[in-house]
Amino acid sequence: MTKRLATVPRCTAALLLLVCLPALGRAQSASATPAVSVIPYPASASVESGVRYTFTANPVVALSAPNDADLRGLGALAVEVLREGLGASARISPTAATTGQPAAVVLHLVQRDSAKGAEYYRLDVTPRGVAISAPRYAGLFYGLQTLRALLEAERTRAGAATPTTMTLSLPGVHIADAPRFSYRGLHLDVGRHFMPVSFVKRYIDLMSRYKYNTFHWHLTEDQGWRIEIKKYPRLTEVGGCRKETQLGRNRNPYVGDSIRYCGSYTQDEIRDVVAYAKTRYITVIPEIEMPGHSLAALTAYPELGCGPGPYQVRTTWGVDENIFCPKEETFTFLENVLTEVMALFPSTYIHVGGDEAPKTVWQASPIAQAVIKRENLKDEHELQSYFIRRMEKFLNAHGRQLIGWDEILEGGLAPKATVMSWRGINGGIAAARQNHDVVMTPTSNTYFDYVQGDRRFEPTWTGNYLPIETVYAFEPTVPDSLTAEQGKHVIGTQGQLWTEYMYNTGQVEYMAYPRALALAEVAWSAKSGRDFESFRRRLLPRLLGLDRLGVNYRFPSADNGLERNRVVTGDSVVVEIRSALPEAEIRYTLDGSEPSATSARYTAPLRIAVPADGVSVLARTFFGTHVGAIRAATFRRAGP
Repeated sequence: MTKRLATVPRCTAALLLLVCLPALGRAQSASATPAVSVIPYPASASVESGVRYTFTANPVVALSAPNDADLRGLGALAVEVLREGLGASARISPTAATTGQPAAVVLHLVQRDSAKGAEYYRLDVTPRGVAISAPRYAGLFYGLQTLRALLEAERTRAGAATPTTMTLSLPGVHIADAPRFSYRGLHLDVGRHFMPVSFVKRYIDLMSRYKYNTFHWHLTEDQGWRIEIKKYPRLTEVGGCRKETQLGRNRNPYVGDSIRYCGSYTQDEIRDVVAYAKTRYITVIPEIEMPGHSLAALTAYPELGCGPGPYQVRTTWGVDENIFCPKEETFTFLENVLTEVMALFPSTYIHVGGDEAPKTVWQASPIAQAVIKRENLKDEHELQSYFIRRMEKFLNAHGRQLIGWDEILEGGLAPKATVMSWRGINGGIAAARQNHDVVMTPTSNTYFDYVQGDRRFEPTWTGNYLPIETVYAFEPTVPDSLTAEQGKHVIGTQGQLWTEYMYNTGQVEYMAYPRALALAEVAWSAKSGRDFESFRRRLLPRLLGLDRLGVNYRFPSADNGLERNRVVTGDSVVVEIRSALPEAEIRYTLDGSEPSATSARYTAPLRIAVPADGVSVLARTFFGTHVGAIRAATFRRAGP
């Protein structure tokens, strides 16, 4: 049976009046036609006319220093890139690269370019092969990711679904590249829904392909404590399990699923993930929440609360009023926890959360009130600042830096803290004006758990509408609000994946990609070099690459033009529909039925007659075997 929107009456085809309308005037800048198909786009790229390099059946990778272990590791990556892109059996040359040596890929570690930054690289395609040079290993790694992207684009151009027995050539390309921001992150919440080590590694591997360099691992929550702490085994034995989980969106009234939910990582597994990330030039930052989002820890060790307990690991989403009590036993506990955490994570930053900590328990607690009086604090907000400052002092004494969500500004910012500004950008602006480093992470542009299409047709979502175009439009530095010097304290941006409504790894991938591609370009590419029309033209090879990896990404839908229902003043409306993927075919219906591959094809803006009872337009994208999510909007006449 054909599914129809219940409130939309069936309309006849005669209601459609298709006219030849001029396309809406979208300025096509020079950058809308990219020189190379790479995401994120390089700082400088040019193509040398008439020059190509054709790969042989058995390409050779040459290294400037074959005895260098790190360089050999990058050589192995080059072999993998060639195998993946060409289906070729590549090998590493045992002798050092020389000027006349025939080699498909040459990796040069060049110290003279050190002033250009630790992540700078240069890639040149000449008739002799591909040469990648950089002052540091990280730059060579990113150059190889660019080579991977160039091969993806050529495969797409050649129409090759698989690389087996395929001869491929690259145009003469010259790229000099370095990132705009030093911090380029993706976050993953495993507190609400636990993700296995194998997936965490896959998540990191995907990040590295698009030149992200920081993985923010959210490890503790009200709903579960996920990291083994040997001094406190009950954190995972008790705090790592909840008796059940809120069923769907049944929070009020509450309905649980009656299924015990557990999950945690051993310290050996943590070390394994950190080591894996290091080989991909990604730093792993752990987040240990405090003073709020700590109910799982309080369940395991109720003496750390201000009340008598007992506590229970939270089974619903949202914010719990039970938080760590600011007493000496709590600080000793947290210092012991962080001591073990620092032994596992070599990152400069340790994330302490600091967000969504209700003060109701502290307001009623004689212990908390005594600390306020003893420390001459004004209120509970200053008490939280005192709490965070103590933890910062401990971390600083061990050579680490504290980072937290923007609530750590309340009551006074810890002296050396870095702020993640998530409740908009104002917290980041305030911190930068105080000469503190900032990672801009506003919900408006970087929360990938937010809905990316029509809620009626999306498998999982929360929050406001956040399409890929809005992600791409994000500008972290806020030039109108910060001086040039203050703007230097904006060190980057990060995408957030909160997993309350992501029940499995496939849903995480669906929410992350392709929006993570858009943010990767925000984080890496120069502001002047970014152009959404150019990005759209470079998207298809990336999606086909994700296909080959089996990633469950969201295929771009017909998003523009059908974002909301509209009331019109006349008896017709002009509708222009667009997808983020220009190669996608758009099919639509006007009778409330789901569009299929045989429905009317959208080729130009539509003028649609609007009857008295309204008309519903449903659209869907198609490309090969891919089918996008439905977008729908109803158009009604304004009343008399």
